[in-house]
Amino acid sequence: MIDSFRNIYAIPDLRKRVFFTFALLAVYRVGAHIPIPGVDPLALQEFFKAAAGTVLGFLNLFSGGALGRMTIFALGIMPYISASIILQLLTVVWPYLEKLSKEGELGRRKITQWTRYGTVVLSIIQSLGISFFLERQNAPGGAPLVPEDIKGWGFRMLTVLTLTTGTAFVMWLGEQISERGIGNGISLIIFAGIVVDLPAAIFQTVTSIQTGAMSILTVALLIVFMVLVVAAIVYMERAQRRIPIQYAKRVVGRRVYGGQSTYLPLRLNTGGVIPVIFAASILSFPQTLGQMFENRWLQRITEALAWGEPLYNLVYFSAIIFFCYFYTSIIFNPEDTAENMRKYGGFIPGIRPGKRSAEFIDKILTRITLVGSIYLALVAILPEILIAGFKVATIPVVGPTLDAFLPRWFTQGLGVPFYFGGTSLLIVVGVAMDTVTQIESQLVMRHYDGFMRRGRIRGRRG
Repeated sequence: MIDSFRNIYAIPDLRKRVFFTFALLAVYRVGAHIPIPGVDPLALQEFFKAAAGTVLGFLNLFSGGALGRMTIFALGIMPYISASIILQLLTVVWPYLEKLSKEGELGRRKITQWTRYGTVVLSIIQSLGISFFLERQNAPGGAPLVPEDIKGWGFRMLTVLTLTTGTAFVMWLGEQISERGIGNGISLIIFAGIVVDLPAAIFQTVTSIQTGAMSILTVALLIVFMVLVVAAIVYMERAQRRIPIQYAKRVVGRRVYGGQSTYLPLRLNTGGVIPVIFAASILSFPQTLGQMFENRWLQRITEALAWGEPLYNLVYFSAIIFFCYFYTSIIFNPEDTAENMRKYGGFIPGIRPGKRSAEFIDKILTRITLVGSIYLALVAILPEILIAGFKVATIPVVGPTLDAFLPRWFTQGLGVPFYFGGTSLLIVVGVAMDTVTQIESQLVMRHYDGFMRRGRIRGRRG
C-alpha cells in the first residue's frame, strides 16, 4: 500500500492529475460555505436541526451540507443527475436519441450538451421552488427564514440566479475532474460532500461517550456493525458471474488464431451506486412541487411521500430495483455482445452462437440483476430503520395494529447517525473502490509504457 502511494507521486502526469482533483474538490468545499443573500443563517440553522430526519436532511447529505447552510452550491449536483436520468429515459423511447447515442464521440457530445441544458432548466425550477419554500418557512422559535422586507420577486430571482449558477459551476467542476483529473468527477463531488462531515460525526460520538449519552459497548457494537456492512458491500460489489467462452481456431495466412478459453464477467451489481442516486433524485421532485404550489391533492401526495413514510420506502425500494434493470439495459446489450463473440469465432459451450447466446446471456443477467437490485435496495433502506424506524402507524386500517405488535426499535428507530450504513456508506465505498481501480489502472499502464521504452528493439538505423 505504501509503495502504491509512493508510485502515484513518482509519476509526474498522475501526480498532476491527483493534485488537480484535490484542488477542484477544495474549490467545491469553499463554495459550499458561501451563503446566498437574504436568508437568516441562525433561523436556517435551527430549522435544519429540526428537519434532520426528513428528506431535507437526505438532500443536504448529497450537497455536502450546502443545502443546510443555503449556500451557492445548495442544489449540488442533483439537477445534473436528474437531467441525465431524463435523457437516458428518452434514449429508450425516442429513436433520434437512440441513433445519436450510437454515433460514437460526436453523439456523446451532443447528448452531453443537451444534458447541460436540461441541468440549467431543472436548476431554475428547483431554485424557484426553494425560494418559495424559504419565504413560507419559520424556524422552531418562530423567526422567519427570510425577513419580511426582503420577500418578493427580487429575492426569488436572486435565489434562482445564484443557485443555478452554482449548479452549473459544480457541473463544470465534475467534468473537469473527469477529463483532467483521476475520473469519476460527479461521483467524487458527491463523495467529498459525504465524507467531509465524517470527522465531525466521530467527534460527536466521542463527546457522547464522554457525557454518558452513549456507552462504549454501544459504540463498539456500532463499529463492528459498520465493518460488517462495509465488508458486505465490498463483497457484493466485487461479485460476478463468469460465463465461459471458447474461441475456435482460425487460419489467417500462415498463422493460426484463437483456440483459447476465456470468460465473460457479469457483475452482480452492474449499475453501481447510480440506481440509488437516480431513485433519490426522482423522489425529490414531489417535495419540490409541493413547496412551489399550494394544492390540496399535491400536498397529500407530498405528505405520503415524505421521508420515512411507508409509501416513500415502498416507492424508493421499487425505484431502485427498476433503475438497476434500466441502467443495466443501457450500459450492457446482450445482443451486441453475442454478435461480437460470433464475429471473432467465440461461443458459449453448449449454446449456439448468435440469438441463442444473446438469450442465454440476457437470462443470466436478469437473474443476477434481481439479486443485485434487492441488495442495493436493502442497503439504501437501512438508514430508515436506524434513524426513524418504519412508521407503520400511518398505514390505513392496519397501521395502528401493526404499530402495537411490532417492536419499538423497528417502528421508532435507534437514533443511529446516518453515516453508519445506508446510502451514504454505499456511495462512499463504491466511489472509493472505483477511484482506486482507476488509479491502479493508471499505474499499470505507465509501468507498461516504461517497460516498453527500456526494452524496445531498435532497427538497424535506430
